[in-house]
Amino acid sequence: MLIAVGVLGAVIVAIVLWDAFEAIILPRRVARRIRLTRIFFVSTWVVWSWAARRIRRPKRRDALLALYGPLSLLMLLVVWAVGLVLGFGLMQWGIGSHLATHGEHPGLLIDIYLSGTTFFTLGYGDVVPDTSFARVVAVVEAGFGFGFLAVVIGYLPVIYQSFSRREVSITLLDARAGSPSTAIELFRRATETGRLDALGDFFLEWERWSADLLESHLSYPVLSFYRSQHDNQSWLGALTMMLDAAALVVSGVVKGPAAQAQLTFAISRHAVVDLSQSLNVPPILPSQERLTDEDLERAAVILGIASPADCNRKNLLELRMLYEPYVNALSKQLMFTLPGWLPPERVVSNWQTSAWGGRAAPDLTREDVHAD
Repeated sequence: MLIAVGVLGAVIVAIVLWDAFEAIILPRRVARRIRLTRIFFVSTWVVWSWAARRIRRPKRRDALLALYGPLSLLMLLVVWAVGLVLGFGLMQWGIGSHLATHGEHPGLLIDIYLSGTTFFTLGYGDVVPDTSFARVVAVVEAGFGFGFLAVVIGYLPVIYQSFSRREVSITLLDARAGSPSTAIELFRRATETGRLDALGDFFLEWERWSADLLESHLSYPVLSFYRSQHDNQSWLGALTMMLDAAALVVSGVVKGPAAQAQLTFAISRHAVVDLSQSLNVPPILPSQERLTDEDLERAAVILGIASPADCNRKNLLELRMLYEPYVNALSKQLMFTLPGWLPPERVVSNWQTSAWGGRAAPDLTREDVHAD
């Protein structure tokens, strides 16, 4: 029985180390579904999202959802550490608990205690291994503990650098396409400011953003749960808006840089499909039409263009079917709100929602700003 327990401990250690290697070091998506990390995120997200859906106030619900990404990352690190400590403790017990305990009777709890102090390199010295094999196990565990700490220290900055890089472009959409950002508002503001010619560079920038999103979120799926600074912004909302805008240009409904829009549409749809597969979320058709014929006519009036021809409408519908089922499924799974095609009746930028934005700013004088 002790041999079986020791083998079980070694298996636990191997599973945790391989899972940490795949999640942190391996720079590619892991297609295998039975993984410790996947099981952890699936089980915890089911509980977390269940609790969030029972909160009626949107602000409180979004605040709870925003905690999950960072907190789940810390909890995952704790799960790995506990698994390694338990595994090495079982290995020590399986080889016979050859420990010098200063009078205490060796047992499983003492083995786990030794494993914990060794893994975290505490070095109290009140419990020490007294055989060669037990010492080897302790030294190996100390090495893994030191390496685990080093990997974690390097892992967290990478996560937050990827998150920050993602959010910069999303924040810039506030002035270009409103809050929440919509495709029609993007074209309306570009038309009013005479910057339609600059949309080619804009689509190019978002082509690269989508590629970066695809690479970072496949390598570190936990980033999918990280939410933006404002409740009406999200990486999925920004990606959906860009797909809407590119689809309008590619279908011919709106005049614009068609060649670049087609490239942006291709990589953005690639990102949506691959992230759906990574999170194991099958596509679902929206229960409500996101863009009706009446909405399309209103969009034409807002943009000051002719009503789209039947062929353009058909092309737009075909393009929408390539990505809307995927973004709809991701929005339901991750509890994101998808943007509409048309801007709301009253567009308010995010900076105007602060205590000193919008109404308060015009009332301030230079003396008020510089007053103590």
